[in-house]
Amino acid sequence: MTSRPLRAVTVLAAAAALSVTASTAFTASAASAHASRDTDRRTPRIVTAWAGAWNGTDPRALGALFTADGTYTDEAIAVTFRGRKEISGWKARADSLIANVHVTVRATRVEGDRVTVRAVYSGHLKGAPRPFAVPMTTVLDLDPHHCRIESDQDHYSLATVLSQSGLPADWTPPAG
Repeated sequence: MTSRPLRAVTVLAAAAALSVTASTAFTASAASAHASRDTDRRTPRIVTAWAGAWNGTDPRALGALFTADGTYTDEAIAVTFRGRKEISGWKARADSLIANVHVTVRATRVEGDRVTVRAVYSGHLKGAPRPFAVPMTTVLDLDPHHCRIESDQDHYSLATVLSQSGLPADWTPPAG
């Protein structure tokens, strides 16, 4: 049987934990005690810029968000691009294959220099009968100042993209 003082301490500790978790304004000590936080209501600027670059038409805008030796990995098709020029080229290639490429950020989670982004990745593969809209998770590792992306890893289901698009599972994009 739990003693009354121990039960009171447990209840107080739980209440304190809930109030810190619910608070959106962290003090310095609370921020260090809770290194990770959900930012569903306040998306970090770098994530807003990243989504804006994907939704825009200038491929260099995406590359410019990365450090000089940054990497971009699309896990669904197992490719990695290194450096701003290759990353910009990847965005240009995506735009040439997918009409209306769009990333809609749903939630973010910040843990130190890492931001996990839950989003919807959508578009219309050129030549496909239908558009697609699939859930995507992206992990962004940032530089120490949180101004540039050191690494981006996109995770989504290529099989779902192809299925929603009305394409066979073995479809490959045209050479280009």
